[in-house]
Amino acid sequence: MKFTKMHGLGNDYVYVNGFMEHVSDPSKLARLVSDRHTGIGSDGLIIIHPSKQADVRMEMYNADGSRGEMCGNGIRCVAKYAVERGLAPGPKLRIETDAGIKAVECVMEGGKVASVRVDMGRPELKAKAIPTRITADCVVEYPLRIGGFESRITCVSMGNPHAVVFVRDLHKVDLVEIGPKFEHAPEFPNRINTHFVRVDSPTRVTMRTWERGSGATRACGTGACAVCVAGVLTKRTERAITASLPGGELRIEWGDDDHVYMTGEAVEVFTGEWPC
Repeated sequence: MKFTKMHGLGNDYVYVNGFMEHVSDPSKLARLVSDRHTGIGSDGLIIIHPSKQADVRMEMYNADGSRGEMCGNGIRCVAKYAVERGLAPGPKLRIETDAGIKAVECVMEGGKVASVRVDMGRPELKAKAIPTRITADCVVEYPLRIGGFESRITCVSMGNPHAVVFVRDLHKVDLVEIGPKFEHAPEFPNRINTHFVRVDSPTRVTMRTWERGSGATRACGTGACAVCVAGVLTKRTERAITASLPGGELRIEWGDDDHVYMTGEAVEVFTGEWPC
């Protein structure tokens, strides 16, 4: 099976061309290829399929084999792969995901995709739809104690669930210790992606992420979108921000049309063959 390793700000996935390759057990394959010691090494697996509703369809699996609805960094790489390999004409295309169809625009340089802007759609703020068992209509600055960690969380779905926690000192957050406790907390029936965020200015934040099914990652595109929304809801940030993550920066805007727009890089690392 041929594959391509790609990343967006270090959030890396193994990509398979579903137009040409058949994957019988993608959950198992995701666990195998994601292992950073015995596999290719990645945060998960993304298969690019034909679509009856859009230009292409992305099927995403986390490193633990669980199915994910959406990946902001992943969808930018899907766009780059599809346009550069002729699966879609570009530079504008539509990509079907488990969180709906997303409109994407590629910025081209020298015939290659340099960066990608994605219309991530409207954020979902209703607690039951995120979903969370917290008894509130919307979860904004909700006091919650998890694993001895006192926090006020804001919950947003960008097609997948996110909890945003604003902190003064990121260095005091033991992500590996507290991340799994948030992910598996009973308040979140489908688990949760958790982001710890320091506000540097009304237009800039620094964030660290624990992704459900993958652990600490270098970037999370849907998470950065959720952080932008949470920043506006809590009156900490403006509607357009730069999010600084361990892997680099994303530009996020919560537009007047209620859609969230994300712009960032998409990078191809290498191609190879995996023994099936």
